[in-house]
Amino acid sequence: MELHVEEAMKKPFDVDRRRFLKATGVAGTGLLAAGRLGALAGEPQGKEGAPEEAGVTPAEDLMREHGVLKRILLVYREAIRRVDSGQDLPPQPLSDAAGIIRRFIEEYHEKLEEDHLFPRFKKAGKLADLVDILARQHQAGRTITERVLRLASAEAIKSPGDRKELAEDLRLFIRMYEPHEAREDTVLFPALRTVFNPREYDVLGDAFEDKEHELFGEDGFEKMVDRVAGIEKVLGIYDLSEFTPKI
Repeated sequence: MELHVEEAMKKPFDVDRRRFLKATGVAGTGLLAAGRLGALAGEPQGKEGAPEEAGVTPAEDLMREHGVLKRILLVYREAIRRVDSGQDLPPQPLSDAAGIIRRFIEEYHEKLEEDHLFPRFKKAGKLADLVDILARQHQAGRTITERVLRLASAEAIKSPGDRKELAEDLRLFIRMYEPHEAREDTVLFPALRTVFNPREYDVLGDAFEDKEHELFGEDGFEKMVDRVAGIEKVLGIYDLSEFTPKI
């Protein structure tokens, strides 16, 4: 299913929870306030204590997907550590991690950016140089991911030369994507409301959600987080307390 925000704008105004809060103005603000007060009063809440039926804005959606990317970068760092120290590196969790990068980040998250965000910024004449760099980095990342998927095999892991090449590709990926996602989170995404009007912004959020459900099913993001957690457990890096320095 192709997503076209401009076409969606021509359709009847679908009053879902996100648009309802926008359309009702003060009443919407009152509902949000009531929801917050209800949370304080102990009314039923959703997962992690969040109010049930809370909407996710496009920027929030993209940033939480960056959280998945960050956790994969930690998996890559663990793979590098094992290669550098000569320790065993099971190929399957690394292959699974690279597969998540390919399917969830490159073919979904980055595709949304390339189809809907980058053209709008270019059309508005805003952040055009940044958008060009980000697009080039997407292409470079896909090339590296292709190599990682090839090298994350039982045969290649046994080869000292292939292990060295694998570690170098993982380093290149991390070095590029850490500043890449940081620049998007602090510059590009906060500027979304300057190139989309309020209604377009809501339609964009609905389009993102629809595409996620189409590709990954209901609770697609949550399922992806669970998959990453499974990889972390196999590699022994799931326990968050292990990252706390002993000071």
